[in-house]
Amino acid sequence: ISQDDPNDYCITGGKLRSLDDEAVLEVLKKVKVIARARPQDKQRIVQLLQASGEVVAVTGDGTNDAPALNQAQVGLSMGSGTSVAKEASDIIILNDSFASIENAVMWGRSLYQNIQKFILFQLTINVAACGIALLGPFIGINLPFTVTQLLWVNLIMDTFAALALATEPPNQKVMENAPRNSQDFIISKPMMVSIFSVAAVFLVFFVAFLLYIQKDRVVTPYELSLFFTTFVMLQFWNMFNAKCFGLKQSAFSNISKNVSFVAIAAFIFVGQILMVQFGGAVFRTVPLSLRDWLVIIGGTSIVLWIGEIWRMIQMRFRVS
Repeated sequence: ISQDDPNDYCITGGKLRSLDDEAVLEVLKKVKVIARARPQDKQRIVQLLQASGEVVAVTGDGTNDAPALNQAQVGLSMGSGTSVAKEASDIIILNDSFASIENAVMWGRSLYQNIQKFILFQLTINVAACGIALLGPFIGINLPFTVTQLLWVNLIMDTFAALALATEPPNQKVMENAPRNSQDFIISKPMMVSIFSVAAVFLVFFVAFLLYIQKDRVVTPYELSLFFTTFVMLQFWNMFNAKCFGLKQSAFSNISKNVSFVAIAAFIFVGQILMVQFGGAVFRTVPLSLRDWLVIIGGTSIVLWIGEIWRMIQMRFRVS
């Protein structure tokens, strides 16, 4: 194939069949073209690569490709191929374009990453909320959150956040990431670090908040409304950080392309205001002043700006 590169060459199926498995694996590390390969040769190649720990995808359009298509983890047949090839494959490329394979990988990686974003956001809230509920009685407040307030928090966490983060469009940047091991746990090490570090910071802040509001040994509904609103708004801004997890880009990058995310974020924001201002005894809230809202919104947004600064550093210095 190449006269200059000794590692760039082709081999025939007959020659390949004369080699033992170890020799074939060595050849596969260098070979670019395998000519006149039989169906059994193709299947053997796939089996050997899988045995060495590789995840194998095979494309084909003929009946002779069926064994390899069926053996591979991902078999891709052409839309114009034989019915046998289509039956043996996992995916049919209707337009016969290899570029569609790249698009499929991008969509698959993006979907997987969207699931990770939701898990990251959900577990961060869970760890913080459970910590507050557990520590509250030990610092003199039996119910930092009411049942209805926790239902609202869970509605944000389980429903709205899932919709907002799951509807993130595919991002070309995911193609810059190295392929992940198919056996890896969905909660990666960076996710674990983020979940427990951010949740720990939130927990310390909220415990300090609760200790502060009861320094006079009286905790009023107004102070608990401040606490509840601060908790929700911190999670609101942290949702923007979760949105760009693993992408090393601003939370506001291409945000206009995801109308669902913007609409859901707006719904959470307005819903929290309405709940606090008009919830009354049902939600154990009292109306807050405009000054209170501005202080809470501005103060809690620090979470987002810290995330933006960190992502800017990553983009500038390529910190992994």
